[in-house]
Amino acid sequence: MIEAVNIQKYYDDLQVLKGVDLHIKKGEIVSIVGASGAGKTTLLQILGTLDAPSTTPTTSLKINGENVLQLKDKALSKFRNLNLGFIFQFHQLLPEFTALENVCIPAFIAHKNKSETEQEATRLLEYLGLGHRTHHKPNELSGGEQQRVAVARALINKPAIIFADEPSGNLDTVSAENLHQLFFDLRDEFGQTFVIVTHNEDFANMADRKLVMVDGLISN
Repeated sequence: MIEAVNIQKYYDDLQVLKGVDLHIKKGEIVSIVGASGAGKTTLLQILGTLDAPSTTPTTSLKINGENVLQLKDKALSKFRNLNLGFIFQFHQLLPEFTALENVCIPAFIAHKNKSETEQEATRLLEYLGLGHRTHHKPNELSGGEQQRVAVARALINKPAIIFADEPSGNLDTVSAENLHQLFFDLRDEFGQTFVIVTHNEDFANMADRKLVMVDGLISN
């Protein structure tokens, strides 16, 4: 599902990633932990094609069999939109749109049918326990509800992989636990692969595999 070889990243003279090799299987839930500055978010952004690695002759990144480092910008954007979903610590919902409209946005970007998209978005929101909140705007929702809307948005295009960066970092304990369980339920129901950066050790230990990053490398 994800095959990364010799992933390096420099910011000027600072080397943040020092040659990460990683293989993640389909349907696997992988957590990435480590101290601040270890390179977790940088790695996640590169795996999610939001950033590019520093190029070396041996660097490669294949996702679902596609060598994404060889894609031009437009093709890469299309690949990302259709194959990858993203959940961030701060939900990044657009405040002027309803929950339903926020969920639909990635599908509209992919030029999918409006009626079918709205039906699918409604189904996802109902699955996530938000069927009664579809027409509420983000400021009318609790933090946990906002994050579940963001989860629905990440799922709308039925992506093969969901990348999450501290998805429960801004939630209370109960909402965080509910979100964590939701990821496992989604994997079991839809077969998606999850790659999750987290500081929550309990959640990290629940994953199928926990990767510990130390100073730009995976230590285990």
